[in-house]
Amino acid sequence: MDKRAISIRDVAQAAGVSTATVSRALNAPGRVSEETRRAVLEAVKATGYSVNPAGRNLRQRRTGSVVALVPNIANPFFSAILAGISSVLRPAGLNLLIADTLAGENREGPVRDYLDRTRSDGVILFDGNVSPTALEPRAGVETPPLVMACEWLEGRPLPHVGIDNAAGARVVTEHLLNLGHRDVAHVMGPPENVLTQTRAEGYRTALAEAGLPCRDDWILPGDFSLASGARAAEMWLALPDRPRAVFCSNDEMACGFISALAAKGVSVPRDVSVAGFDDIELAQHVHPPLTTLHQPRRALGIDAAKLLLDLIAAPELYGATHRIEPVELVRRGSTAAPGDG
Repeated sequence: MDKRAISIRDVAQAAGVSTATVSRALNAPGRVSEETRRAVLEAVKATGYSVNPAGRNLRQRRTGSVVALVPNIANPFFSAILAGISSVLRPAGLNLLIADTLAGENREGPVRDYLDRTRSDGVILFDGNVSPTALEPRAGVETPPLVMACEWLEGRPLPHVGIDNAAGARVVTEHLLNLGHRDVAHVMGPPENVLTQTRAEGYRTALAEAGLPCRDDWILPGDFSLASGARAAEMWLALPDRPRAVFCSNDEMACGFISALAAKGVSVPRDVSVAGFDDIELAQHVHPPLTTLHQPRRALGIDAAKLLLDLIAAPELYGATHRIEPVELVRRGSTAAPGDG
């Protein structure tokens, strides 16, 4: 290339597509094939083309930013998802802003702040405990597109990207049952959370299909944190007849559970099998490494961002679109048949 400014036409020529296709690949990736999008991104890299975000945003009356609203930024579960979102937004010339729905006096404040075209071009919401009233249109405020990721709002037909949590919980519980365990406890997340509720549903379904009762004293409270996992371990230790297998509703609680047991001299999986849900980075580094359900977190972020860009480019597509990502059980050293380990 010569020293003149690289244009979208140069990218189109290098990729062997039209300028309109280049625009769609960068601004609405869900409307082109993955092969075409890769070809365009390679052409962008080869030519050195970069979007002039200030000029584009001025022409299109955009802010140049997408906001991810997460409940607890410190939660390591979100890291890979946010990286996936950023990988899609960056080539489109959009910045990713992150706000915590738990940081203020109520969850609704950040949602109302950013559901405003003057503050963001789109919102990806990870918090299913936000009041639906926070999403209601407001007089004089133009609302940007919104996509729910991982969690959802019951009764609201919003675009959503996630997994089948009930089916995933069944897979984990059935793994423990297939090992030969007939006494399986469950450590729950916050009781009002939709993930807690659907994962508990999957756990109960697996027990019922195996002809086993669901004992209330084997349902232990938690809140998705390491500390609540450790507290659940103390409760498990205090049970008169301890179940030999425990399914924790997320990996953080499972790691806290295992750590607290180790401090008391209880061996996993010799004395009790422990399984989690999510497959965060920490899961493979605890001792023993944690058996868990793998969520494709980066793929979740990529698909949520692609869906949002499609809605930004074509608001008329807005509706109850659901994209469900596949999951798989990752067997590691924290589970074993009774008497093994």
